[in-house]
Amino acid sequence: MRDLRGKVAFITGGASGIGLAMAKVFGREGMKVMLADIEAGALASAVEELRGLQVKVEGVVADVTSRDSLKSAALETIAKFGKVHLVANNAGVGSGGAFGTVPPKDWAWVVDVNQLGVVYGMEIFAPLMISHGEGGHFVNTASMAGMVSPPGMEPYCATKFAVVAMSEGWAGQLAPHDIGVSILCPGFVKTRIHESRRNRAADYGSDERPPGFDSSLASPVLTGIPTEPVAERVLEGVVDNDLYIFTHPEMRGAVEARFANILAAFDKSAASPALAVLPARAAFEVESLKADSQ
Repeated sequence: MRDLRGKVAFITGGASGIGLAMAKVFGREGMKVMLADIEAGALASAVEELRGLQVKVEGVVADVTSRDSLKSAALETIAKFGKVHLVANNAGVGSGGAFGTVPPKDWAWVVDVNQLGVVYGMEIFAPLMISHGEGGHFVNTASMAGMVSPPGMEPYCATKFAVVAMSEGWAGQLAPHDIGVSILCPGFVKTRIHESRRNRAADYGSDERPPGFDSSLASPVLTGIPTEPVAERVLEGVVDNDLYIFTHPEMRGAVEARFANILAAFDKSAASPALAVLPARAAFEVESLKADSQ
């Protein structure tokens, strides 16, 4: 998607944070934008702000934990703009805590928003992109927590690792339709993710929370990088059809350390007497990732 002018973007979690910053950047590039968010008041304010920037924008209240809600939002987008070319599955929430302290409903909440919300966004919008035949692009917001897993962030990291894994597979499946997939993996960004319980449905036990997690998250989030450079980096990644979009190059060392441990474990397996009895086998390669690395 090198030419964005006149194309249509749909953004979940679009009323604030990275989602709103992406809307501004895409709008500046001439895209029509549909903002989707569960927070009606913030959504209305975001739409008004974007219109003040001369962005052609509409808003729709949507709950990404509900396939039906997201499907209705897709239909409204088609009714307003006719087509969708770019989808940013960006809505996300945070939870974690000491081992054994994370309530079961926290696990369900984080999985439903961060993981299944992306699944629903992909499965609802990909057929619409395929049907119009003009190609398109998905930006799935994962995190550096999809590359490394700090202790105490297991629910969040589990869903972000899942977004990375799913998106890698989808990229290979959608490429023949001229539909790209990018995985956004930011580090700490100045958003309100530490306040994500403000929109938590009562079904998830809104009064339950791991001791101290939200407050411990506040400091690194509020001192994170601004959202605007993240959105600009997303634009670069979309135009270049990058599979991975990183915004914190200083975190490379943490990823390299994890990969070094993994490679060391492979070396140990290669020297294992237990495996020496097996016949030699051809190298295993994942074709979609191999193609992206060339």
